[in-house]
Order: sequence, then structure tokens, then C-alpha cells
Amino acid sequence: MSTSHATHPVAKKRASNSQYGVKFLKEFLTQPTKVGAVAPTSARLCRKMIDGIDFDSARAIAEYGPGTGVLTDQIVPRLSKRCTFFAVELNPEFAKLWREPYPSLKMYTDSAANIAELCRKEGVQQLDVVFSGLPWASFPEELQREILDATLPMLKPGGKLITFAYQVGRFTPAGRRFAKLIRSYFSKIEHSEMVWRNIPPGFVIRCTK
Repeated sequence: MSTSHATHPVAKKRASNSQYGVKFLKEFLTQPTKVGAVAPTSARLCRKMIDGIDFDSARAIAEYGPGTGVLTDQIVPRLSKRCTFFAVELNPEFAKLWREPYPSLKMYTDSAANIAELCRKEGVQQLDVVFSGLPWASFPEELQREILDATLPMLKPGGKLITFAYQVGRFTPAGRRFAKLIRSYFSKIEHSEMVWRNIPPGFVIRCTK
């Protein structure tokens, strides 16, 4: 039997896509190592990220780096009434944009490396799924490890980290380092097919604890 999904809020009216695009580009130009892309993730890639997730049985889900909320728009309508959901966004400008359509959802303007403390605040012992929009290929190895070290203990056995990477990242040192690094943290790594209708083209990475 499917669990009711009616208790989580529907997004309020957003600014136009062009307004978000301009803001995203501005943040990229001023903070390229923290934003990591020139445009928000496409709806097509976001839908690919939620494929195969059992939202009916999930009790706790976190989203890292939601940016303007394009992935959140795909997640929230599928949450069951028993699921705790919260987002973690370090960029205060993106956090402000995210809160506009989702004023009643919990957003922490913080680092994903502090996920254990944030889960404690939410009364969550372990997470079923972490969706991540973080620009891993823009991070130094120390930060990649710091976030993964913090995340892995908070995932339940069988829990998943769902993230994505760009085609161009396969040819950068940080991108190749991250691809190798996650294999030392997770027992199962799956890649989706390439989503070409994304700027830049990207693919989903599904990591299972």
C-alpha cells in the first residue's frame, strides 16, 4: 500500500527560470570553487537522481547543496508523511532563494561536514538517503574526505548517497580523485547514462553503503 504524500508542502510560486539562471551565474563567477556550475541542474537530471528511490519506506532524507531548489521540487512531492526531510546549503544567497518556495521546510545554512550535528537537531539517528548537489570535482581532497567521513556514519546500512558529476569532470584531477575516493567509502557504485540536456552534460552516481 502506498503511503500518503500529502503532508509535505507544495512549492510556492518561484521566480522565473531566467532570474534563477542569472543569480546562479553570478554566484559561479564570484565563487567558482563553491558553486561548480554555470547553471542550475536540469529537471531531466534531477528526475534521473530520484529514479529507483523508495520514498514510501524512507524515514529520513537530507539534501546537500540544493542551490535554487530544482532537485527539491522533485523530492518533496514524493516524501511520505513519516519522513523527516531537511536541506543543507552553505551559500546564504542560495539558501535565501530556496526558502522562498519552501518557507516551512527546514534549511540549515551550514556545511554538509556537520551532518551529524544537524541530524541530532532533527532527532534523526540515521539517514535513508542523502541527495547531493555539491560540486565534488571543485573541492580539494581534504574537503571531499571531510564530507564523506561525516556522511557515511549517518547513512543506515543500505542507505544511499545520490549525487551527480559532469562529463568534463572525468578529465579533471579533482573529478578523477573523487571517482576513485568514493569507491573506498561505498560497497556499490552505479552510474546512470549521460544526460546531455544539462549544462554541462552530466550523469548520476548512486552510492550504496
